[in-house]
Amino acid sequence: MGFEKCHPAVELLFFAAVIVSSVMFSNPVFTVISLVCSFAYSVKRNGTRALVFNTVLLALSALFALYYSTYTHFGVTVLGKNFIGNRITLESIVYGASLGLRVSAAVMWTSCMFSVITSDKVVYLFGRVSPRLSLLLTVLLRTVPKIKKDAGRINAGRRCIGRGAGQGGVFGRLSNAVSVFSATVTRAIESFAVSSDSMRSRGSALRGRRAFSIYRFDNRDRAYFVAMFAAAALTACGAALGVTKTVYDPAIIPPSATPLAAACGAAYLIFCIMPLALDFYTEYSFSGARKRSFKA
Repeated sequence: MGFEKCHPAVELLFFAAVIVSSVMFSNPVFTVISLVCSFAYSVKRNGTRALVFNTVLLALSALFALYYSTYTHFGVTVLGKNFIGNRITLESIVYGASLGLRVSAAVMWTSCMFSVITSDKVVYLFGRVSPRLSLLLTVLLRTVPKIKKDAGRINAGRRCIGRGAGQGGVFGRLSNAVSVFSATVTRAIESFAVSSDSMRSRGSALRGRRAFSIYRFDNRDRAYFVAMFAAAALTACGAALGVTKTVYDPAIIPPSATPLAAACGAAYLIFCIMPLALDFYTEYSFSGARKRSFKA
C-alpha cells in the first residue's frame, strides 16, 4: 500500500503539516531535510518533469538570495558592496537563501499533494461538510484540463482550413489565436451551463444529500497515523522550545546542538520521509511476493 492508497484525511493532514513546517522552520537543518525529502518524493511521483521543475526552483532560489542580499542590508559580516555602494553581508545572503529554499520546498510538497490527492478524494473530504463546496471544487479541478483539451481540438479543426493559431502572418496568427480563444471560452461557458443543469436535475442542491465514498479508515491507516502523529508531536515540542528557529540579524546564531535538537531533527526527518519510504516498501514487498509466486 503506497502513500496514495492511504485514507484521504491522513494525506491531507500530512501535506498541511509538512507545507506549514517547511515555511515556518528557519533552522537550515530542517530546511535541508524538507527540501531533500520533497525533491526526492516529487521526482518519485512525477519523474523527469519534476526533476526539471525542481532544478529551476533551486536556480530561482539562488537568484533570489542574490537579489535579497543586494537590496536588504543587515548583518555584521560584510562581503563587499554592490554597484550603488550598499554593503552585501553574509547574513543577508544566507537569510535570502533560506527564504528561497523554504518556499521551494513548500512548492515541491504542493506538487506532490496535487499528484496524491485527486478530485475524488477532494469530493470525499469536503462532501460531508458541504456538498455544494465539494461539487464546486470538482468542477474547478476538471476545468483546466478540459479547457486545454477543447482548445487543442478547436485549434486542430481550424488548422485543417488554414486558420490555426500558428498559421499565416503575424497579424493572421494573432487573429487566429483570438478566434481560438473566443471559441474555447464560449465552449467552456456552455459546458458550465450544461453541468449546472445536469447536477440540479440529479438533486445536487437538495437537503440531506449524502456523498458516496469508497474510503475506509482501516488498521494500516491507523498505524501510519500513529507513527506520523508521534513524529509530528516530537517535532512540535522542539519547535515550541525554539529548536527550529535560527537568528540571522545581526549575526547568524543557530540553536545549540543538544540531544533535544538531535531528537527533534530525527523526528522531522522521519516525518518527511515517511511517504517515500512507504512507497519504496510497497514496491519492495510486491516485487518479493511476485518472485516468490514465480518460484512456487
